[in-house]
Amino acid sequence: MKHLSVTVKYALFAGLATGINIAVQRGVGQIARGPLSLYIAILSGTTAGLIVKYLLDKRFIFFYRPPSRSDEALKVLLYLMMSGFATAVFWAVELSFNALFDFTAARYLGAAVGLALGYSLKYELDKRFVFSQHTGHEATAKIEDRRSQICKPKPHLSLPR
Repeated sequence: MKHLSVTVKYALFAGLATGINIAVQRGVGQIARGPLSLYIAILSGTTAGLIVKYLLDKRFIFFYRPPSRSDEALKVLLYLMMSGFATAVFWAVELSFNALFDFTAARYLGAAVGLALGYSLKYELDKRFVFSQHTGHEATAKIEDRRSQICKPKPHLSLPR
């Protein structure tokens, strides 16, 4: 895993999460009945893919090790917020394919296309806002550390005579 580029790892993880998402959707779609069954299937698949993707991204893409539970909670919250943008893209494409084409496989093709677009957006959002050096408690600690270095009293120097 160490020798693969970030792009390759991210694509592999996105593919794995996409496969899990679609498999869960399909499984739930086999069981769920009623007017909301499509949305229950989509939500279930999205949740399953999101959990897997967060765990893989955190460990192998951004190499994040939470220093505390509160920092982990903040990262999860930020990750979920960024996922909302990507999920909106994904769902819009999937539901568009479902509405435009009258066969079940079109919805799954729409899901794959939507997930590819969504994950591309998601990587940039995560890199900039979730796992950047300027988010969470570690950023606060770095700022405080830098402030203490700047404000540290300097030893009084005397020139030799």
